[in-house]
Amino acid sequence: MEKFLPKVTIGMAALVLSLGASVVALQAQDSARTVWSGVFTADQAAQGKTVFESKCATCHGAEMNGGEMAPPLAGSTFTGNWSGQSLGDLFTRIHTTMPANDPGSMNNAEVAQVLAYILSFNQFPAGATPLPGDEAALGQIAITEKK
Repeated sequence: MEKFLPKVTIGMAALVLSLGASVVALQAQDSARTVWSGVFTADQAAQGKTVFESKCATCHGAEMNGGEMAPPLAGSTFTGNWSGQSLGDLFTRIHTTMPANDPGSMNNAEVAQVLAYILSFNQFPAGATPLPGDEAALGQIAITEKK
């Protein structure tokens, strides 16, 4: 009986280590979410287009190519400016400073919708879950130029 007990303990330890490694791998996947991970829905982007057209297009342009005082929100200039930052950073910028004529007037849901539309316009893939409307959750999603 004594010889059997150490084998069970070693087997249990191996199982626990294996499960622990799986949990760490899953956590690493979750923490590595990017704009390429399907972080918004197509419906949310469609709602965001409506908000964008009424609150953002005047300065940023209907094609998001920017204007005299507004930077582009599409293409390599946009991704180059924001690569290495999080969606939380972009959310905060939009929420606190936009639109320029009425900063802070959009609620969290509207800002998340506009973010979804910007991502969609930039050809990032849609997914099954809407983009959250809070800075902390969005801070876990990286903006990257490449997958």
